[in-house]
Amino acid sequence: MPTTEELERVLRGAGLRVTQPRLAVLDAVHALPHADTEALIGAARSRVDGVSHQAVYDVLRVLTDNGLVRRIQPQGSVARYEARVHDNHHHLVCRVCGDITDVDCATEQAPCVTPPLVDGFDVDEAEVIYWGRCRSCATTPAPSTDSSEPVPSAERSTS
Repeated sequence: MPTTEELERVLRGAGLRVTQPRLAVLDAVHALPHADTEALIGAARSRVDGVSHQAVYDVLRVLTDNGLVRRIQPQGSVARYEARVHDNHHHLVCRVCGDITDVDCATEQAPCVTPPLVDGFDVDEAEVIYWGRCRSCATTPAPSTDSSEPVPSAERSTS
């Protein structure tokens, strides 16, 4: 985890003014890889009391636009943020629990996947998402889809 002084240097190095909300959000992104906005809001508020939702959204946009944070959004998921940038890594996403894990690029240079040549288009990055089941979900029996099985009482709707 970077120190406050290191985070300040990162912000200044990108030509950004150092503010408490920016430090709080950047610290939260480092502490919570692949976190969604709600988790980052909670973490930022634990550092800077009273930081608004909008301030966190604005900071995330600025950090993303300046290459300090990467925004990913696997299909069916809300946007997530990570501090691991500029290394052309990819992600493993569990179809069951939604857990996201970093995976290094297979070729270690951008782009890992080269599309067919398109006249005038210079590809510099490829985003790859591997889908499957994480270790925990793979060892847990899949829930039955047989509608004739009773639903445990704790899972029944009370409305």
